[in-house]
Amino acid sequence: MNPLRALPLMLGWLLVALLALAGPVQAQQDGGQEPPAYSTLADLLENEETRQQLIDQLRGMAGDVAEPAPEEEAASPSLPRQLAEVTSRVAGDIGSQFDAIAGALGGMFSGDLDSTFDMAAFTGAAINLGLVILATIALFLGFRRLVRPLFTGISQWSLNGSGLTPILRLVVCVALAAAVDVLVVAFAYLGGNLIATFAIGETGELSTQASLFLNAFLVIELLKAGVRMLFASRYEGLRLLPIDSREAGYWNRWIARLIGLVGYGLMVVVPLVNAYVSSAVGQGLGTLIMIGAFLYAVTVVLRNRVRLRDAINAKAERATMAASRVSLQLFARIWHLFALAYFVMVLVVTLTRPVDALPFVLFATLKTIAAVVVGLLVSNFLTQTIGRRITLHEDLRRKLPLLEPRLNRYVPNALRVIRTVIVVLVAMVVLNAWGAFDLAAWYASEAGRGLVGKLISVAVILVIAIAVWLALASLIEHKLNPETGGGVPSARAQTLLALFRNALAIALITMTAMIVLAEIGINIGPLIAGAGVLGLAIGFGAQKLVQDIITGIFIQVENAMNTGDVVTVGGITGTAEKLSIRSVGIRDLSGTYHLIPFSSVDTVSNYMREFGNHVGEYGIAYRESIDEAIEQLQLAFEDLQASEEHGHKLLEPLNVAGVVALADSSVNIRVVIKTTPGDQWAVGRAYNRLVKLRFDAAGIEIPFPHTTLYFGEDKQGGSPAANVRVLQERTRQSAPGTTAPRSDTREGVQEITNPEHEKPSGDDVEEH
Repeated sequence: MNPLRALPLMLGWLLVALLALAGPVQAQQDGGQEPPAYSTLADLLENEETRQQLIDQLRGMAGDVAEPAPEEEAASPSLPRQLAEVTSRVAGDIGSQFDAIAGALGGMFSGDLDSTFDMAAFTGAAINLGLVILATIALFLGFRRLVRPLFTGISQWSLNGSGLTPILRLVVCVALAAAVDVLVVAFAYLGGNLIATFAIGETGELSTQASLFLNAFLVIELLKAGVRMLFASRYEGLRLLPIDSREAGYWNRWIARLIGLVGYGLMVVVPLVNAYVSSAVGQGLGTLIMIGAFLYAVTVVLRNRVRLRDAINAKAERATMAASRVSLQLFARIWHLFALAYFVMVLVVTLTRPVDALPFVLFATLKTIAAVVVGLLVSNFLTQTIGRRITLHEDLRRKLPLLEPRLNRYVPNALRVIRTVIVVLVAMVVLNAWGAFDLAAWYASEAGRGLVGKLISVAVILVIAIAVWLALASLIEHKLNPETGGGVPSARAQTLLALFRNALAIALITMTAMIVLAEIGINIGPLIAGAGVLGLAIGFGAQKLVQDIITGIFIQVENAMNTGDVVTVGGITGTAEKLSIRSVGIRDLSGTYHLIPFSSVDTVSNYMREFGNHVGEYGIAYRESIDEAIEQLQLAFEDLQASEEHGHKLLEPLNVAGVVALADSSVNIRVVIKTTPGDQWAVGRAYNRLVKLRFDAAGIEIPFPHTTLYFGEDKQGGSPAANVRVLQERTRQSAPGTTAPRSDTREGVQEITNPEHEKPSGDDVEEH
């Protein structure tokens, strides 16, 4: 320590010691003169620097004397004992206050206080205070009536205005109305001060009683103005809370009464009682006021518990988001517990900290209300701006058809996260306001700054990852969209872009997870090494899966098949509907879906590469002319070329391969029609129809199998004759004017009967 700075401190201690030693002697001496030591001590204490050093030195010596031994520190009282001691002390204080009130009242009625209580002065001060109160209240009500049209206009603009979102318009209008309300209170306060100073009492002086009331009026009316921002009963457009006018008026009146009772009681009545009666009576009266306000508040809360619960549940049923609905339903069940906890806390703080209880409770309540209101406004603003369904422009929706549903899937989830952060922040601010949590010290600490920094970094990483995914996925969709890309993409482009999109999603998720883990402090080195070892183990244990992936990669590289191709894979023929890196989904003709892993694929037969062929074989009877049949086949192909449905599918003229077989009952002629890929089956069906029509018109017979009927015989080798009856007969015109019957089983019906009900026997019947 600097000797020059320590010298005054040492002199001060010396003077204190001298005073202590000289005390008994001075008591016996004539006290006509003040000892010079007192003057020197006064000079020492007037110096701010030496006074602070003296205070620090005294505190240090007191700490050395009162420093507990290690055994005493270990034997410190437990938390339940401390609570019991605090409760006992508070109960004792309340009891002593009640005793003081009873003694003071008894003394007043018995006349013991007549010597100290000046009734005339008290009556005059009460009359002057009453006049100040009446004048201030009259000014306040008059100013409120003058600005009522302004409040009405602001409310109408809030309800029916345009140009801003409803929540922003509401905030702006409430802020304007609050500013006007504060000006009204300020003018009434200023007018009351002027009246109390120049019109009432002694001119030019503001009495203590009037000053107490005016200060209380300013504080209380400002608090009521804040309450009116939440529960504006007369102006629906200036009400922050979404409740009806009847409910707003009820809660506005109840809270205003509570604020007036506590505020005027503690800030006006108690100081006046302290001044005119006694401080003990004033302190006891303040305790009675707080207990009475507590009982009144608890009664109102319990009386409205069920009604308010039903109202909150009704609002929860109208909520569009599940998170909001669940939160409101939970709050409906426990809202009264929060209210009771608040009033209990206010009562406890008032009883344990009577000196600064009112300012502490006032500022803590204001911070709590401000934090909750700001949190609700921010949440509602986010809901009105990005919480509703996002609708993109028609042109953008046409170019990127999947962007709108993807945004409507991501934004609500992000909104839930933001609301959770808002709830946490509001809770931290509320706890800080009531002294249960030091928000500033926590944020100033290394842990607090580190946690906030990590949360912000993680949020930025997630936002960047989502933005990259949206950009790349939208680019892929743009390429796949035939209206915005380079026309209709090829099947190979569709398959590869779809696979690239899936691979991109997996890569982004993996990289984002790794970066987030590294950002929050987790060492990802062992994780990556473990993932490598695990991948190697999986590679050995899942060789089939590895084979699927490797085969799938080569199939894609070689462009063996694409989505929409008709293929034969693994013995299954159908359309390839889904193609991944390890399997292919085939839909066959019957509609059955087959999932085939690439490890079981030896051959891929693709029917849709470059072109397709319809190979048809048409049989004619041996008695027909082959050249005539080929001519009819050519005519049928010309008819096919002329059709609007199939003509554009033909790539080359008809290729007649010629006679390919002399079969048992027909001469087979083969033709080949080259078509666009995938159209060979439709072209073949249409060509078969035209060939049948041409052959029928030319009378060329298409042979069909013959049937021989055998009726059997009995044991003796004979059988009765079969009766054949023709039920329907068609005739063929053989010559002009003549007809000849002809039995044709393809056009008629024959009935075979056996009237004797015996086994048929006789000649065989051959049907041609």
